[in-house]
Amino acid sequence: MGTQPQRVQIVEVGPRDGLQNEPDVVPTDVKVAWIDRLSETGLKRIEVTSFVNPRWIPALADAEEVMRRIRRAEGVQYSALVPNVKGLERAAAIGVEAVAVFMSASETHNRKNINKSIADTYPVLAEAVQEAKAGGMFVRGYVSTAFGCPCEGRVPVEQVREVSLRLLEMGIDELSVGDTIGVATPADVHRLVDLLLKDVAIDRLALHFHDTYGMAIANIYAAMEHGVYIFDASSGGLGGCPYAPGATGNVATEDVLYLMRGCGVETGVSFEAALGAAEFIEGALGRTLPAHNLRARRGASCSNDRADLHQCSR
Repeated sequence: MGTQPQRVQIVEVGPRDGLQNEPDVVPTDVKVAWIDRLSETGLKRIEVTSFVNPRWIPALADAEEVMRRIRRAEGVQYSALVPNVKGLERAAAIGVEAVAVFMSASETHNRKNINKSIADTYPVLAEAVQEAKAGGMFVRGYVSTAFGCPCEGRVPVEQVREVSLRLLEMGIDELSVGDTIGVATPADVHRLVDLLLKDVAIDRLALHFHDTYGMAIANIYAAMEHGVYIFDASSGGLGGCPYAPGATGNVATEDVLYLMRGCGVETGVSFEAALGAAEFIEGALGRTLPAHNLRARRGASCSNDRADLHQCSR
């Protein structure tokens, strides 16, 4: 295993991966105000929206307007998801400078999510990646269901490796490997990360955990033991997977920050400002979000900063 990183980079995916799962469409004004708050936390990367056909994700049908209206903070990368060249063209037309393409490591999920086989998905994404790179864009590649598929169960690590390497061969700048239904344990993380790091540079590998079974923070810590330092997270723990009953969504940004602060790992992100952004979207949605630190804040009986009482060995 590698050395635990001294600094971690958090990629905020709530505005896209969180809101796309909301049953009700969130007003554009709320989205813009929330993203502007996230921009003030110290986060350097925010995934804002998706340029997937609005018929498939009506919750993000206002992608152009949101991208146009957000207040762009200096030094912050604002990205968007694109499914193909058509989505890429929409993103480029509004001035998006960083995009992400996506596919699954399991055949059944890929067919359900993209309506194509894995083999048929490769040329579609390759065309989009090539055009994005030709336009000077930063390109990320998502691999979903890397630890488990709601239809096929456990996904073989070699299958994840094969899909990952194909995306890297296309020319993506960064690979984000996702536990879409939140079934991974630290042992699974050690096994997959060990394999991937034989072919993938540490500065090109990100991990994306969901907290369905309460393992996300433990899985992040396991990945850090290999030196991984890029992690996706969602403000308030917003999000989820429709194929996983009881799924509680993405790991919460605030909970990742709590872990890092306790371990003495730098993030450059204000814990209090991140909590404020999560409280804002929680209030706007009118329901309780699953972030542990939001729950702890609501139930706190004193004003002591208890986060400072917890230190873990490095």
